[in-house]
Amino acid sequence: MPLDSDNNGEAQPRTNLLAGAVSVAAILLFVGTGSGVLSKTLAFYFAGGQPADRSLVIALLLNVALILFGWRRHRELSQEVQIRAAAEERAQQLASRDPLTGFLNRRSLSEEGAAMFVRAQRRRRAMALIMLDLDHFKTINDMHGHAVGDALLRGVAAEIAAVMPPVSITARLGGDEFACGFLFDPAEPATVERIAEKLVSRMAQPFDAEGFKLHISCSLGIARSDFDCAGIEALMRSADIAMYQAKKAGRNRFAWFDQSMERELQARNELESGLRLAIPRQEIVPYFEQQIDLSTGRLHGFEVLARWEHPQRGLISPELFIPIAEETGMIAELSLSIMRQAFLAARDWDPSLSLSINISPWQLRDAWLAQKIIKVLTETGFPASRLEVEITESSLFENLALAQSIVGSLKNQGVRLALDDFGTGYSSLAHLRALPFDRIKIDKSFVLSLNENPDSAAIVNAIVGLGESLNLPITAEGVEDAAIEERLRAIGCAKAQGWYYGKPLSVTGARRLLAERRLLQAQLAQDAEPAQAPDNAGQRFAG
Repeated sequence: MPLDSDNNGEAQPRTNLLAGAVSVAAILLFVGTGSGVLSKTLAFYFAGGQPADRSLVIALLLNVALILFGWRRHRELSQEVQIRAAAEERAQQLASRDPLTGFLNRRSLSEEGAAMFVRAQRRRRAMALIMLDLDHFKTINDMHGHAVGDALLRGVAAEIAAVMPPVSITARLGGDEFACGFLFDPAEPATVERIAEKLVSRMAQPFDAEGFKLHISCSLGIARSDFDCAGIEALMRSADIAMYQAKKAGRNRFAWFDQSMERELQARNELESGLRLAIPRQEIVPYFEQQIDLSTGRLHGFEVLARWEHPQRGLISPELFIPIAEETGMIAELSLSIMRQAFLAARDWDPSLSLSINISPWQLRDAWLAQKIIKVLTETGFPASRLEVEITESSLFENLALAQSIVGSLKNQGVRLALDDFGTGYSSLAHLRALPFDRIKIDKSFVLSLNENPDSAAIVNAIVGLGESLNLPITAEGVEDAAIEERLRAIGCAKAQGWYYGKPLSVTGARRLLAERRLLQAQLAQDAEPAQAPDNAGQRFAG
């Protein structure tokens, strides 16, 4: 087939050329024969002369037919040229424009943006580039379908176009991400901020799409060409970094790019690259925070925390690497690695000591999470009855049914369940009824201010009272001094944890602590053995 197509493509110009040559020859013949035939015909009818030669008449008629053929072919060729020109124009438009919104696409933004960047330099102006990303747009598609999502994007594009200055460029970069560029006076950045504020304000208003009233917001990043920017690509990258900073700051806002953002991004990327190597190398290790029984003062168990023992940077806080692990999908591998190490370390501890493990909200999206945890328990030989899984209220908001399934599988194996950070979530009482919790943990933000803030004290009292009415013991996090501990004991809180009882311990540190308190199984067995009498004792008593 390709060979035939090529042959046809080569033959068509030859055919067109031949048709043109035939038409020209026909016209020349018509001029040559037409005058002779016409004069003889007129003389025959009006002056009684000889009729025109029959062969000349036939030749003239053939010339006329050939001329008509050439004219028809010319008309067809003209129509074909118009169709091809329209198709090429359409193809060029599709190659440079987003078909849904009519905005420029990413490639065209680079080309047109580069031209605007140069104009800004020549005119001693600055080019502003705004990157706009809709917040939670995926939820719209998931709930209402892509047709509604497309209608929303068209509405968003119309609003963006209405806000932009007369001379500007607008582009849709894919999905729900847009870009806008325009020139402004470098001494008047407030003009750019006014446009950004209008965009943020308008995107927060409801949109009508396919009969639905939709509520969204947007995050904007702004970069300017006159601040150490080499070209349009650097400008786009800076605006993109600023946009993600706006998202990180809480969404529904705009942010100007500055160099500190780039340094922060570089540091984050270095952490991400290091984390991919650190997890399989087991540089991320468990640390153990003591949990104390307030009624007896005895050690009840430990909460397992993750720490990164970096070979060059030393101990890295989980506040730095846990969010990266969640964003990149590494949290599942990291969590299971921490569990495995902690279970192996705690196998020979006193059987009365429990381990509490935090489950990330991202992990609760995995329908196989319970099976993965049970597999680690089985492979390490750690009893399921000594494990307490902690989940936060916020993690239940996304998919309560899936969380119920995961929790049910774990409970069937004897694993206990704690509701972490109680009081900071969405619907605490509803979740307490929906899942079979064994314990409630009060968020440390309330505990730390227990003796200074009457509102915190009231919340802690209410949670403890709720726990008593539901027969759920309460653990308080963030105990940092004796006064807080005493207040919690008076209120009726069952357990507590925090730096008042010591900083989190490494595996070696925890083992040393347990050895000092004789809470290792080898020591327990040794203590349980009866004193052995000398070999001749029996003979002595017998004698």
